[in-house]
Amino acid sequence: MMHFVNLTKRKALLVINCIILAIGNCGGPLIARLYFINGGNRIWFSSWLETAGCPIILLPIACAYMHRSRTVDPTSENKFFYMERPLFLAAVVLGIITGLDNYLYAYGLSRLPVSTASLIIASQLAFTAVFAFLLVKQKFTAYSINAVFLLSIGAGLLALHSSSDRPANEPNREYILGFVMTLAAAVFYAFIMPLVELTFKKAKQEISYALVMEIQLVMCFVATVVCTVGMLANNDFNVIRREAREFELGETK
Repeated sequence: MMHFVNLTKRKALLVINCIILAIGNCGGPLIARLYFINGGNRIWFSSWLETAGCPIILLPIACAYMHRSRTVDPTSENKFFYMERPLFLAAVVLGIITGLDNYLYAYGLSRLPVSTASLIIASQLAFTAVFAFLLVKQKFTAYSINAVFLLSIGAGLLALHSSSDRPANEPNREYILGFVMTLAAAVFYAFIMPLVELTFKKAKQEISYALVMEIQLVMCFVATVVCTVGMLANNDFNVIRREAREFELGETK
């Protein structure tokens, strides 16, 4: 009975996370593109927003902590964070890569329509399959090969016949650069996911949901720090107020 309850909880957590991921993946690009087509041009700022909401991850970590407090032996130590130093350092490296990927993705969205950028990003499945095979020895299946093939063909056709959805007055060089940067973002993200799985395999800790959330928190926090440094270098903090006043949809205070 206890095994059935645990399995039900895991499935419920999986469904909740899939729903949140679907909402973010669908709504995020639309909001980012809305920002760029209405006068926004701060790429590092847009990159920063992609992971700046990471403190909300503290909520499931706190829930896991309270659950452990009620269920574990009172004589055993119940720490709020269970991540050890090797895993923490690995998460920091992954966070730096994620921060760079944020910039590539934001740059692509600043130059390409959402439909074009989304299809290019979807090609990450092909790169994920390759990196997963190289890093974690995940075998190819007929389904993965078929999905990779179809998405690759779609991205290739889009690259050859992309003039119809090109934004008005977009220079050819900027459009191509946006295409390349978005493709690079897909490659980076495809590299991150198998690298995370490899980190789990190499970890000398039991991988739990709470520990996964801790790793995600560190990754997103470090990525946000990377983007904050980019904003400082690009003088974004001094320009945001003026950009807000000139934003075509109106200033929000």
